[in-house]
Amino acid sequence: MRRLPALCALAAMVVLGGCTSEEPTVTPSATVVPESAGFYVEPDAPAVKQVAAWRAEGRAEDAEALRRIAESPTAVWFADANPGFQDRARRLVTDAAARGQTAVLVPYYVPQRDCGGHSGGGAPDAAAYRAWIAELAAIVNGHPAVVVLEPDAIPHVLDDCVTGDAAEERLTLLAEAIGAFKRQPGTRVYLDAGNPGWIKDAGRVAEALDRAGVREADGFSLNVANFETTEANVGYGTAISDRLGGLPFVIDTSRNGNGPAPVDARDAEGHWCNPPGRALGPAPTTETGTPRVDAYLWIKRPGESDGACLPDAPPAGQWWPEYALGLATN
Repeated sequence: MRRLPALCALAAMVVLGGCTSEEPTVTPSATVVPESAGFYVEPDAPAVKQVAAWRAEGRAEDAEALRRIAESPTAVWFADANPGFQDRARRLVTDAAARGQTAVLVPYYVPQRDCGGHSGGGAPDAAAYRAWIAELAAIVNGHPAVVVLEPDAIPHVLDDCVTGDAAEERLTLLAEAIGAFKRQPGTRVYLDAGNPGWIKDAGRVAEALDRAGVREADGFSLNVANFETTEANVGYGTAISDRLGGLPFVIDTSRNGNGPAPVDARDAEGHWCNPPGRALGPAPTTETGTPRVDAYLWIKRPGESDGACLPDAPPAGQWWPEYALGLATN
């Protein structure tokens, strides 16, 4: 998911695995996640398993540091139509409801996803996407959930990665997806709008969001899988919101504690793809102190790779424990 306006996307999105009850769990701590947030904390997320593994290996200090991620709610991504995604989605929303928490889901399956970059793929055509969205929305039906819809789909229309009829089709599919989820009671939907470092013109972003039906949603999302500061996102989001009648938004603060890395000599990709020195940002909460910001969310799971853009980096979406540790300790 390349985050610079002159470049097409090389996304680093995540496809999360299913649940296994046999793994050790970590009890969520109110000191890490504000109780008011109410978002779902996966009991068997990769960080939870890593904490258990490091404790067994005698890495007690590292395990303790990683608890900051293990005990925090993160979004769960749905990025394919492989058999079993329905069961995974059903377990997610039912377990969250049983715990009195709100699941955060990220549908990431739009056709021509990521413009063929690190996370290229998506549905083979519009019909397949419509069927997939309908199925996922029906599973969410009746459960408290937040849906962050299709990261980067709008910015890729604006940076000319997706053009012509394909761009128009994408906007139509996004509007239909909003409608499918909003027909389900208890579901809040935020259509993704990129980040302040990508499409600079807030007016263009607002216009595209409007064409994609964002006024029928609960708002839009910013900074997914990126590192821009919370302050920059609030300013950028407010400028977009001003053009949409004050529509609220959510911000991904999972990795923005130190802000973005500079564009260094190796290449522009290093600005967003596993940059060193980054840190966890504000914990997920609905108490943002800013009227139009509905929540800070950890939408990108901290510790999962942005792509194989460094010699030691795993492919996009794979758990990378040492990077996670860096985020937790920087």
